[in-house]
Amino acid sequence: MASLIDEINEYKASSSKKASPEKKRINAQAIKKLEESGIAKGLKKGDHAPDFTLPDATGRNISLSDQLAKGPVILSFYRGGWCPYCNLELRAYQRALPEIKNAGAQLIAISPQTPDASLSTKEKDELEFFVLSDEGGEVAKAYDLLFKLQDELIELYKKSGIDLPAHNGNENWELPKPATFVVDQRGTIVFSHVDSDYKNRTDPEEVIGIVKALR
Repeated sequence: MASLIDEINEYKASSSKKASPEKKRINAQAIKKLEESGIAKGLKKGDHAPDFTLPDATGRNISLSDQLAKGPVILSFYRGGWCPYCNLELRAYQRALPEIKNAGAQLIAISPQTPDASLSTKEKDELEFFVLSDEGGEVAKAYDLLFKLQDELIELYKKSGIDLPAHNGNENWELPKPATFVVDQRGTIVFSHVDSDYKNRTDPEEVIGIVKALR
């Protein structure tokens, strides 16, 4: 079975052939500007993971502290169900879920989408882990991940039919940087991966190795 990184590289190559030079330029420039801005660097290894309570796709409230009482938690912040790279990552985590559970860990995915949009994502990819809605991005902000899209990128999204206001329930045009954290039962972040380039993700197998080492 192909790894998440293999799948991402394959999709990246395929989509690059179809993308116009203008779209490539805008995306590359936006990633560069975001990295150079120094904003949304994300919490680091050794930082305390802020507690939160967010609704899942059915409206049930899920808190980090409750899940940490059961074992370490893998937190995956993703942009939304409209993002193909996020969908590849979520599906990879679904495949890895039995191994994650066997390691005694919990898995939580968080996006700025509304609960309805999160439910669509959960049902489409048949996800059996927590898919939570961080409307307004308060939790993403607490983890230092939230940023506002640049004007040129907003226009590109609109032309591409990506309606963030419909997905997120507001006109903020804000997103979290995709990020993966592993939080131990004391609430300490023991692994952090945050990248300005939304195409760069951590393979679940690497994260599972970190969780197993916590035993």
